[in-house]
Amino acid sequence: MMGTYALKDVNSFSLDTFVEVFGDVAEHSPWVAVVAQRSAPFETRQALVDAFSSALQSADEPAQLALIRAHPDLAGKAARVGKMAASSVNEQAGAGLDQLTDAEYEQFTQLNDTYKSAYGFPFIFAVKGATKHQILDAFQVRLKNSAQEEFQEAVRQICRIFRFRLEDLTRES
Repeated sequence: MMGTYALKDVNSFSLDTFVEVFGDVAEHSPWVAVVAQRSAPFETRQALVDAFSSALQSADEPAQLALIRAHPDLAGKAARVGKMAASSVNEQAGAGLDQLTDAEYEQFTQLNDTYKSAYGFPFIFAVKGATKHQILDAFQVRLKNSAQEEFQEAVRQICRIFRFRLEDLTRES
């Protein structure tokens, strides 16, 4: 099922349909949609976004970490061989990450590797509306953060990703 869904229709979805439609909003982690659906009916798209954010923020740290780790590297190998959720492919392409030069690809690979060895999970950045230069700048700034700051920032970025993906999938009426 693809397309844009009216909120009134979303509110009538069975759990199975809800998970079928929204299961990949949280990268390879349909449990977030299962938890978010418990907040239905949603009066606004913002309420739907909030339900997804709340599902992640109220999860225990191992579940949060598993979701963070489910995200692909930005401009990483998964992107080059197509092993990402369709939303990730589109978002990275929108930021121009599918058209990097070999030197830029190497720079992203090095930063991804440095980041992962520092924090134990991939660099998460809600790329919609961003340029590759803004993303590279964010890498440089965030590599100075503590592990706890980066964990919290990853959760915040994933919540932004939820917003973008849910806004693409739904409309108020």
